Amino acid sequence: MTKAFRSKHTVSLLVAAALALPALAQAAALDQFRSFVAGTKTARGEFSQRLVKNDNGNARVSNASTGTFEFSRPGKFIWIYKKPYEQHLQADGEKLYIYDKDLNQVTVRKLGNALGSSPAAILFGSNDLEKNFTLKDVGERDGMEWLQATPKAKDTTFEQIGIGLRDGVPAAMELRDSFGQVSLLSFTKFERNPALPDSQFRFTPPKGADVFEQ
Repeated sequence: MTKAFRSKHTVSLLVAAALALPALAQAAALDQFRSFVAGTKTARGEFSQRLVKNDNGNARVSNASTGTFEFSRPGKFIWIYKKPYEQHLQADGEKLYIYDKDLNQVTVRKLGNALGSSPAAILFGSNDLEKNFTLKDVGERDGMEWLQATPKAKDTTFEQIGIGLRDGVPAAMELRDSFGQVSLLSFTKFERNPALPDSQFRFTPPKGADVFEQ
C-alpha cells in the first residue's frame, strides 16, 4: 500500500455532512451539531479535500481532491473520489470496501467497532458520539461556529477534529493527526434525509478485480 493511498484512505473514513435545522443559524456549534445528529438519518452531497503538511516549518498544501458522498446512519456510506483519480469507499454496515479503479483492486475490512473513535463516526456512526468524543465549543472563525471533538481513546489516528457549522450545517472539518498533518474538508450541495435504501450500499466487486480480505 503506497503512502498516498494510506493517507487518502485514512482521511476517507470520514466523511461529509447534512442539513440540520435552519432555525439554529445563530446557535453555538455544539447545539447545532447535536440537532444535526438527532435530525439527520441520511444525506448526500459533494466534498473537496486538501492535505496540509509541515515541510521544514513551511506549510505545504496538496491539490484538492473532489468527489461525492452519501450515507445512511449508522455505518452505511459511499464516499467516492472523482478527481484527481478515482477511488471508491463503501460500507454496508458490516464491511468496508475500498476500490482502486486504476489498480482494479478491492480491499475488504470488517467494519466492527472501527467507526467508534474515528472521524467517520461523526457522520456515519450512532447517535452516541459523546461516548467516544469530548465535545466543546471553540468560537467563530471564517463565518462558521466551530466545535472541537477530541477522541477519548488513545489509539486513534487523529488527535483532534474540528467541525465548522453554518446554519446548522457541518460545512467543514479539520482533522489533525499525530504526525502534524491537517486534512481540510469542505462540503456542498447537501440533501438531508433523501430516501436511500439499504440495497444501495451493497458492494459488488467490478468484474476482474482482485479482492483482498483483511
